[in-house]
Amino acid sequence: METIEVANVMETEGLRISYGKREVLKGVWVPIAKGKVTAIVGPSGCGKTTLLRSLNRLTDLNSNCKVQGRITLDGDNCVSMDPVLLRRRVGMVFQKPNPFPMSIRDNVLYGVQAQGMSKEGHDDIVESSLRKAVIWDEVKDRLGHSALELSGGQQQRVCIARTLAVNPEVVLMDEPAGSLDPRSTLLLEESIMEMRGQYTVVIVTHDVPEARRISDFIAFMYEGRLVEFGETEQLFSAPREEATRDYLAGGLVTVAPVAREDEAPAA
Repeated sequence: METIEVANVMETEGLRISYGKREVLKGVWVPIAKGKVTAIVGPSGCGKTTLLRSLNRLTDLNSNCKVQGRITLDGDNCVSMDPVLLRRRVGMVFQKPNPFPMSIRDNVLYGVQAQGMSKEGHDDIVESSLRKAVIWDEVKDRLGHSALELSGGQQQRVCIARTLAVNPEVVLMDEPAGSLDPRSTLLLEESIMEMRGQYTVVIVTHDVPEARRISDFIAFMYEGRLVEFGETEQLFSAPREEATRDYLAGGLVTVAPVAREDEAPAA
């Protein structure tokens, strides 16, 4: 399969993260392509959520966390950035929907108003963000109603709209469909695919078929290391590592992958 040349908006280089004496990430290199969807997959406890949270320095919230290596955004070192400003550029959608106890409209505009942005165009921002999250048609006639009245799947898409309203460069998603029913999951996946091109999306998912449906690239992790990274269809059709083939085929790893640390993924 021909390799597609894509510019990277973010990248981790030899990333090591530890909590006390426990090393969770062990020299991880992951390029994140601009305007694409990158899925991080692997068994529970492999470090995929830690990797995701490190991209906007949510790992800083744990005082016991030590970070080594580099994380860059547009070539700049994220470690030296103001974390508040970084999180405006790299937004986060969590596994459990977390709408605020206010109207749907105010939820979407929360970040916009917190940043002191002009009130001009608020209606356009609300509609545009809800459309990108594929929920506009469901809520357009009740924008003044509490977001807490919505179903779990609708709440999650409102949270996505809230994240998109401040126009981040990168959107991080930590198993966003983890608590949703199948129909809500399909609508959520539709909203992710709507973002492709305009936003860069990095998603952690335990659902391998979902990763195949929505992603352009996959990073497969195992025991704190990046085992393999590549274009989604290439990894499914012709992975380099037997462990990758095992996991993508059935979610189990029968052959332990070769330990690789501080090594950039092959081109």
